Amino acid sequence: MEIRQLEIFQALAAELNFTRAAARVHCVQSNVTTQIRALETELGVPLFERLGKKVRLSDAGHRVLPYADQVLRLLREAQSIATESQEPSGKLSIASPESVVAYRLPQVLRRFQQKFPRVELSFLPLFSALVPQQIARGEVDFAFLIGDLIEQRNLVVEDIAPEPMALATSPRHPLAGRKSIRADNVRDETFLLTEHGCSYRVKFEKALAASGVIPHSVIDFDSVEAIKQCAALGMGIAVLPLITLEAELAKGSLVSLPWAGPDLTMATQVAWHKQKRISPTMTAFLSVVREEISTPRLANGRKPL
Repeated sequence: MEIRQLEIFQALAAELNFTRAAARVHCVQSNVTTQIRALETELGVPLFERLGKKVRLSDAGHRVLPYADQVLRLLREAQSIATESQEPSGKLSIASPESVVAYRLPQVLRRFQQKFPRVELSFLPLFSALVPQQIARGEVDFAFLIGDLIEQRNLVVEDIAPEPMALATSPRHPLAGRKSIRADNVRDETFLLTEHGCSYRVKFEKALAASGVIPHSVIDFDSVEAIKQCAALGMGIAVLPLITLEAELAKGSLVSLPWAGPDLTMATQVAWHKQKRISPTMTAFLSVVREEISTPRLANGRKPL
């Protein structure tokens, strides 16, 4: 069994597509096929099921994947330790949604870059449902997200800032100026929301459902800025973290609707793998995050590093 085979296996397990897996590990598609077949022959079991053009992990593949993730993570840590100095340096990979990168992290990144110019920061898109896998596979050192408490046995999760949600719309909207807004008041409104599965969209939809309200008109976006622009044009009600709306609320292009329903406050959190060795670079980054954003409070009761 070779390290390269495990890397290709990990990539194919993540992509479930031979072409994308080949691009991910920088080789040709035929090499992915060859290495996976060699690994399956050595283990004596099929790791993937091929149904026409679809690929999915077999039962054996699901059992082997956590071990491949662990081996590769430990290898990367060993490589890092071998070349590491006490001064933060090297690459730091971070997964984060647009709302955190744009509105919580700029000051953190500016200060961190000033203090530790030898560190190369790399940002990856974050998909909330895939955070545990991204961290377990060693794809990222830290993942930022906005949500409620995450219960994952392999993750350390730290709340770094409260994030109240807000309903915002055009000043010309019929509901603008009301002193109180509840679920019944927005039953027939159009909502401008982030994609399905987004934590604060889920929380808002649950708040509506608790009052027996199911939105009949929803427009999905993958961009916070697009949601705000469309809300300002009167296309509907945006539901976003308050921090993303502050500039528009200050200049009056949007107004906040005084939500009187269930509390929509969540938290910006940072997560990392419980078994991962915390390098000087990671320690330095966490320190800057805490200094710039908040006093640390671990969501799962763990003490800060």
